[in-house]
Amino acid sequence: MLSLRYAPAMARSVQEVGLSVKRVQHRHHRALTAALTDLGVSLVQWDTLRHLHEHPDASLHQLAQLTFQTDQSFGTLAARMVDRGLIERVPAPGRAIRHRVTERGDKVRREGDRRVAAVLERSFAGLSQHQLDQLGALLELVLREPLAGHRRASTAEEVRGRTSQP
Repeated sequence: MLSLRYAPAMARSVQEVGLSVKRVQHRHHRALTAALTDLGVSLVQWDTLRHLHEHPDASLHQLAQLTFQTDQSFGTLAARMVDRGLIERVPAPGRAIRHRVTERGDKVRREGDRRVAAVLERSFAGLSQHQLDQLGALLELVLREPLAGHRRASTAEEVRGRTSQP
């Protein structure tokens, strides 16, 4: 296993680290897309099913944030998922509409969960549990700092907190 102790001569630039993060993300996206293809869902559709399962009272806007979509693109995605029987629209207080995972959608989500876990386990197999915990902590630390001129991105925990309010 690779040690996290680096000699000063191995110092990496922030550009190198940023590019490595992007490469890992791209590799995961390709592998997860391939793993989900024969289930008939895209990665963002599976992610929607996962988030709806975890946040059943989430608004369309909150789900858009969780899945890295604009409100408009998520609305289009949700409509396609309703048409395919993966989710259904349910009335909420006032004029609000909420979405709920159907039985068919939940079956797809559970199988997708299994496949996603297998891909990610293979991807991080070279890391010890301690290294995996360190990587997670470092990424969370980076995400806490806003970029100049940008608001800090909402985390899943923050969105989760908003969905649990009345």
